[in-house]
Amino acid sequence: MAKEISDRPRLTPKGERARARIVEKAAALIYERGVAGTTLEDVKVAAEVSGSQLYHYFPDKNELVQAVIEYQADAIVNRNRHVLGRANGIEAWRNMVIAAAKRTKAKGGCALGSLGGQLAECDPEARALIAAGFDQWAAAIGDGLRSVHADGKLPPDIDPDDLATTLLATLEGGLLLAQVQRSTRPFETAINTLLALATRK
Repeated sequence: MAKEISDRPRLTPKGERARARIVEKAAALIYERGVAGTTLEDVKVAAEVSGSQLYHYFPDKNELVQAVIEYQADAIVNRNRHVLGRANGIEAWRNMVIAAAKRTKAKGGCALGSLGGQLAECDPEARALIAAGFDQWAAAIGDGLRSVHADGKLPPDIDPDDLATTLLATLEGGLLLAQVQRSTRPFETAINTLLALATRK
């Protein structure tokens, strides 16, 4: 997402903080209500900014939604890199994703995946940003798994990048099942079963 950030006009530290607050509040509202159910007025009130401030940073809703996609993707990638960098990376990652699903009581689904469901077929620019976010997410998981693989904690014939894609697909599908069934059990079952199979020697 670095290119998108570098394309923006340079902001003062105060301006960066104001913009970040708007994006953070917009991300929370969109996660809770969806893109269609969140208005710029809602964001203005939540971020406690004036209309002129909001439009200064985001001339239209599309630009704000794109910033939210980048925000969600960056947050997810950073969390995954941090956890997978630990000595017990796979176990820590498993615990993190299951704890997150339990914390939300299976509501809302994936912060990035839910945006894909809403925007992929109607907004090509948003779809491309979401796809890039998923690519970065898979790469973060793959990097962590490569370290685990090098330490001999994965079977030698498993490709870390293929396993990363499989884990991400399992996570997304499991979260969707958890969301509609209002139970984290399908999600936990999918993650635990895949990891048990992947780490079996």
